[in-house]
Amino acid sequence: MVSTSKEFDLVIIGGGPAGYIAAIRASQLGMNVACVERDRLGGVCLNWGCIPTKALLAGAEFYHRLKHESADWGILADKVSHDWSKVIGRSRNVASTLNKGVHGLFKKNKISHFEGHARIVKPGVVEVYEKPEGGEVKEKLKCSNILIATGAVPRELPGTPFDGKTIISSKEAMTLEDQPEELLIVGAGAIGMEFAYFYNAFGTKVTIVEMLDRLLPIEDEEVSKAIEKSFKKQGIKIYTGHKTTEVKKTDDGVEITIEDVKKEGKTTTLKGGKLLVAIGVRGRYDGLFDDSLGIKLFKDHIKVNRDTYQTSVRGIYAVGDVNGPPWLAHVASEEAVVCVEKLAGHKPAAIDYDSVPGCTYCHPQVASLGKTEQKLREEGLEAGKDYKVGKFPFMASGKAQAMGSTEGFVKIIKDAKYGEILGVHMIGENVTELLAEMGLARRLEATAEEVIHTMHAHPTLSEAIHEAALATESRTLNF
Repeated sequence: MVSTSKEFDLVIIGGGPAGYIAAIRASQLGMNVACVERDRLGGVCLNWGCIPTKALLAGAEFYHRLKHESADWGILADKVSHDWSKVIGRSRNVASTLNKGVHGLFKKNKISHFEGHARIVKPGVVEVYEKPEGGEVKEKLKCSNILIATGAVPRELPGTPFDGKTIISSKEAMTLEDQPEELLIVGAGAIGMEFAYFYNAFGTKVTIVEMLDRLLPIEDEEVSKAIEKSFKKQGIKIYTGHKTTEVKKTDDGVEITIEDVKKEGKTTTLKGGKLLVAIGVRGRYDGLFDDSLGIKLFKDHIKVNRDTYQTSVRGIYAVGDVNGPPWLAHVASEEAVVCVEKLAGHKPAAIDYDSVPGCTYCHPQVASLGKTEQKLREEGLEAGKDYKVGKFPFMASGKAQAMGSTEGFVKIIKDAKYGEILGVHMIGENVTELLAEMGLARRLEATAEEVIHTMHAHPTLSEAIHEAALATESRTLNF
């Protein structure tokens, strides 16, 4: 039975980092807001992605240090072991705590929360169902505008659907009841790399398969080489430049056939207890609207105007992963704020998609923003003539030496004529925390010279940024 129709200024579909942030900002701006979420507030990021995976990775790093590095510190930690269920349980507890926090924020901001499956009937009308296939309507919501923030779902290997047990996605990978002895991972982007580090740190034999010629293929080439060297040192097997041609389930788990992309016909067979497929995502909009509504799609995502985030249908907007790359929670939240503020008649600054920070939380960590050297070369620019590069290794950092974390470097690319910061690429201890400084520098159009004249405290890891900026002018002081 349909309840009485309710009217709102804005109905948001999805309660993840795009949806719940949009709801809060809209409420702050005086809108009467409703948010429809079929699962848990916080979305994939808070419940099954960004946050719980970082809890897992923190545990993996702690365990690895105790087991393999404690003696170097003069700390005797004999017979270090782990309780897998508690490792996973801690991660789930972290997610649950933050989920409750979002519920509290909704209550604080007087946001109406509806649990169920949303379907856009027409502009200004959203129906909420108990089940995804429809049936009886629980609620009928009328509104001035609709904001789609339904995120994305993992892509499957062609002809190889997820079964949740042997062939798994990132969601199952973070909640496995039993730790696999051997894990195969297809895809060496951020998700694949983070799980590779996590499982390897706890003793699982991990093999990574990547179709492109290097790990983290969107990162700077030097960073890719450094992370591959580190992962091999940690005992992770790596097959770059290989595509998966066949997947077979076996009594013991799974067997895959991979082929060298440069040597047609040269194949290798790999066996493992489970196969984690991490080859990317596609927009989550199945069953959300009828084709007759006229919402245009593009490459498995909802097509939007990147200025207003309006879809092809007036009054219906889409932000976050559902509208395409970059598939990052912080981008989703920023798009949500910009979209809602424009709906409210404000004039927020547009998002600079050339300065989106990217972070991978394996160990060592990887962080970057701006253009890579490869991209600059593709644009016809020459090193030395058109742009200059400055690098500083953490091996030469006093703080990194004190911490026992000397892997990696900071690399800054600047325009040769004006000193504009074109790109920043880092690999090493806590570099994801160092990146914000360079994001602010890019936003304020600071030059490398201005970074040089910014005093950095000693001893800190951030001094590596200062030294890398100095290196663009061939005048480092500590290397």
